[in-house]
Amino acid sequence: MSLLLAAVCVAMSFATVFTQRDYLRQDLDQSVTEAAERHQGALLRLWTDDATSLGFLRLRGQPVGTLGARVDSSGRVLTAGVVTDGGRLRVLSAAQRAALGGLTANGSLRTRVVPDLGEYRLTALEVDGNSVIAGLPMADVQRMTNRLMVAELVIAGIGLTAAGCVGAVVVRRQLRPLGRVAMTAAEVARVPLDRGEVTGLSRVPERDTDPATEAGQVGVALNLLIDHVESSLAERQRTEERIRRFLADASHELRTPLASIAGYAQLMTGGTGELDPELAWRRVSAQSTRMTGLVEDLLLLAHLDEGRPLCTAEVNVATLVAEAVWDARAAGSDHVWQVVLRLDASVTVAADHARLQQVLANLLANARVHTPAGTRVTVTAEATDAECVVRVHDDGPGIPAKVLSSVFERFTRADVSRARTAGREGGTGLGLAIAAAITRAHGGRIEVRSEPGDTEFTVWLPLTEHVSPAGRRM
Repeated sequence: MSLLLAAVCVAMSFATVFTQRDYLRQDLDQSVTEAAERHQGALLRLWTDDATSLGFLRLRGQPVGTLGARVDSSGRVLTAGVVTDGGRLRVLSAAQRAALGGLTANGSLRTRVVPDLGEYRLTALEVDGNSVIAGLPMADVQRMTNRLMVAELVIAGIGLTAAGCVGAVVVRRQLRPLGRVAMTAAEVARVPLDRGEVTGLSRVPERDTDPATEAGQVGVALNLLIDHVESSLAERQRTEERIRRFLADASHELRTPLASIAGYAQLMTGGTGELDPELAWRRVSAQSTRMTGLVEDLLLLAHLDEGRPLCTAEVNVATLVAEAVWDARAAGSDHVWQVVLRLDASVTVAADHARLQQVLANLLANARVHTPAGTRVTVTAEATDAECVVRVHDDGPGIPAKVLSSVFERFTRADVSRARTAGREGGTGLGLAIAAAITRAHGGRIEVRSEPGDTEFTVWLPLTEHVSPAGRRM
């Protein structure tokens, strides 16, 4: 900014000097023309046969430095003189007269350098066949121009120095908030974000977040970025905790059947007669089935995450609900099962029958496992203009609020929070996550509300004519 201001000041100074010099030169030219006219008039009044007479220079009122000369018709300077201090006349030498030659007597102005006298502004006028030359020195114009240039440079220098000092103070003061923003960014950059729990990251102070200033806008943007980073890291930490918890649960779930299989195999290999081989094989088969179910659940979630296409077909909702409840009644005869169909028997959805059946099976198994005997489970199916709604309601103990917000998240084990009948096995925390993933893959949604004595899962599925191709894939 200082360099730019200096360039502007220099440009203005030169413009002022050149303009003033042109003005002074025009004024000098006017004075030279008037002097020539005076000389011409004086020659006419004081006419003499002497062609070398310079009497017109002896008139009163001639400025010091006024130059006059007589020129014959051939252009030769006959005589010339200059007015000195005190009004005295000094005749010019031959070399000085030679510098005056070649002037055309038409009133045009020329600049010539006269030896020992300096630059002169000259003009010539014709008088009865002879010419008279008049001239004035340019020393005053040069002197005034030089003084003006020096004054301009001094003023510009003082102004630039003052502006630079004031500008430096103002700019530094205005940039202090930006410096504090940079310090905050440096503090955050030094925090190890790649490990451990990251909380309490530094923020830009409120005084440096004024959106009316550029530095304040940077501060606001940095605070938003830090908030986003902190929330993302916190979410990553929660995800890692859930994964660690799931791995521990999955390891436990797999270790138990593996230990059983290894134990039965060892007993059969030992050839002891204490264990019936057929019973041992049945137990091995049961534990293998248990492990296979867990692995298949994990693979299903992985396939849904990859967005693999589903095998869609027309699925009758009433038949699907009836079959699911029938299967659940067979597995949980100690519960009261009810079906309420508020739709036509022709209502269908475009879905993967096996996966959609798995959604209802998981919801019903969740109600069966996590509620005591005698609990009433009601499955209601109804249709709106665009959707089919299936509700699974039970009057069990309900889902605690701390679990309710994450009940559809993977690796969440709801069985630690809901009352169960003694001896019943808990799940791995994947059943409801699988139900939610399959529902989304069909273009639908699933929600839950719960309080003691009133828990309801609701599944919305688009009807056949409202299903878009994108809704049939994840």
